[in-house]
Amino acid sequence: MLLIALIAIDPGRVDDRSAQVRRLTIGLIAIMTVATIGGLGLLIDDILRGVELNATNLLGRGAMLWVTNVIVFSLWFWELDRGGPAERAVGSGIALSFAFPENAMPEFAADGWSPIYPDYLYLAFTNATAFSPTDTLPVNTWSKMMMMLESAISLVTAILVVARAINVLPG
Repeated sequence: MLLIALIAIDPGRVDDRSAQVRRLTIGLIAIMTVATIGGLGLLIDDILRGVELNATNLLGRGAMLWVTNVIVFSLWFWELDRGGPAERAVGSGIALSFAFPENAMPEFAADGWSPIYPDYLYLAFTNATAFSPTDTLPVNTWSKMMMMLESAISLVTAILVVARAINVLPG
């Protein structure tokens, strides 16, 4: 629901530099982050209290947490890198927070290349899957800490689901 609200606020217009829209966007992403961490907390609590979880429920909750984690962090990366999508769209020159391969090898990128949302979605997906940067490197402290938090959430989710699944799955 919050993702729908986020899209409704700024439906594809990445050139809106309104401070109010930016604050609201960051606030909605923060709420989504808290909800993701809260969902992980509920899963941990259910497992520790011995709540009976069948394999479908366990795997479904784990997958939903993982996918939500990827979406939330892709939005953080997209919104915070280089001042956000509006600042990137107008070429404001704010320093980058992520070094994409296109930055290191501009001969393989289109002239005037700038990352778009799918680039950040890929970054979040690979970070949540490999638990580390793959081809895109964080170059400042906030981006490193955000990637570390995303990896930690992904790792804890995977460990919990796998550990509990060993006892739940028929076999």
